[in-house]
Amino acid sequence: MFLGRKDELQYLENHYQKPGSQMVVLYGRKHMGKTSLLKKFVESKNSVYFHARACSEKEQIHLWSQEIQFENAFPTKINRYYDIFSQFIEHDPVKKVFIIDEFHFLVKAGTSFFDDLIQILHEQWNKKNVMIILCSSAIGFIEHNFVKKIGKAAYEISGFLKLKELEFQYLKEYFSNYSKEDCMKVFAILGGVVGLWSYFDINLSLKENILSNILNPGCLLYSEAERMVGEELREQGVYQTLLSILATGKSKLNDIYLESGFSRAKISVYLKNLMELDLIEKVHSFDLEGNENAQKGIYRISDHFLHFSFWFLFPHQSALNLVSKEEFYHRYLEPDLKKYTGVYFHKICTQYIKSGKKLPRSFSPKKVGAWIGKTGIIDIVAEDETGKILLGICNFEKPIMEYEDYEWLLYSMKQAKVHADFIYLFSHGRFDEKLNLESKIKKQIRLVELKDL
Repeated sequence: MFLGRKDELQYLENHYQKPGSQMVVLYGRKHMGKTSLLKKFVESKNSVYFHARACSEKEQIHLWSQEIQFENAFPTKINRYYDIFSQFIEHDPVKKVFIIDEFHFLVKAGTSFFDDLIQILHEQWNKKNVMIILCSSAIGFIEHNFVKKIGKAAYEISGFLKLKELEFQYLKEYFSNYSKEDCMKVFAILGGVVGLWSYFDINLSLKENILSNILNPGCLLYSEAERMVGEELREQGVYQTLLSILATGKSKLNDIYLESGFSRAKISVYLKNLMELDLIEKVHSFDLEGNENAQKGIYRISDHFLHFSFWFLFPHQSALNLVSKEEFYHRYLEPDLKKYTGVYFHKICTQYIKSGKKLPRSFSPKKVGAWIGKTGIIDIVAEDETGKILLGICNFEKPIMEYEDYEWLLYSMKQAKVHADFIYLFSHGRFDEKLNLESKIKKQIRLVELKDL
């Protein structure tokens, strides 16, 4: 099932339609749906695909030449990347899309790949009208080392497209037989990483999927968190310590320092490495007048499944190995799953605001974030071009949002020194009578229940 990605498809199509040759770098973390996007893009196009491996240049060329000679029966002996590109140009005058997946292995192995690519680009490809898509899951390398590695060749690149997570609405479409509450729990566990969704069986319940496809030692998701951290990072002990601390809710540098025993300098370097891989993020408070009352920046795990693993699995690894899956679920997972999901409920509500679909006509959000105070928090802060402000708070864990929750928002507003033109209160459950009455008296207050999301 192909979901979303209309903007990404259009981006690729725009480059394809341009005259002359184009070279686009498509990148994003594993399981983000890069291959599915490319398959959709080339459905009616003439294309060539090669998946690079972690090996030497010589072996890479040997493997690629074997593949194309098997598929196309090209008789010419291939010794260079240049020979491969030449073969396809000579044998097909129709505009072609060249897809080279995990191309970072070619770049890291040596300079020959880009040297040959640029040579033939300058010689023939502007005449032959070709589109090259360089695809990679090594986001840290692409964003921080790639351009420096290839030097002047970077000028030949037409564009960079980073594939990000899909929003909650697409997950609800994928798990169409699930209740909205269960969809929210799946979103909290797997996030918008569409490749991970396929590891859940849509014909099983959420609990059955957790038992069979996360807590089962024979399944991919059982060790996925270990792979995510171990694939590109060394010193696993340090990284796992930091992630374990972040999963407990300790988010300030000083708290991590006190808990871990590592130096602040060391912590900063390792947190930076995790951020470069999009595994954690540093969250800054929305810029409001009450900046002196805001926290300067907090760290949190941004990858949902990594967060889930370090919340539920990592601290209970002994029990995970000893007790049955059902017992582990009831003892460690079931009591806290709703609380964990509540951490990501505000993200779903923020997506609701960003969509702008059910907002007042006079308000179109241009900037959306959160205000994180030293004593107080506003889950959603949105501002439009005219300076109008929309504020929101989110409740998932409690069955009823109470008037006291609204009063806490008013207190946080004083700390942030902000006035609200619109106030949105989101609740997994109902609203108490006093809040319902308040929303009828004050028209700027909107109550949004689970069914409305």
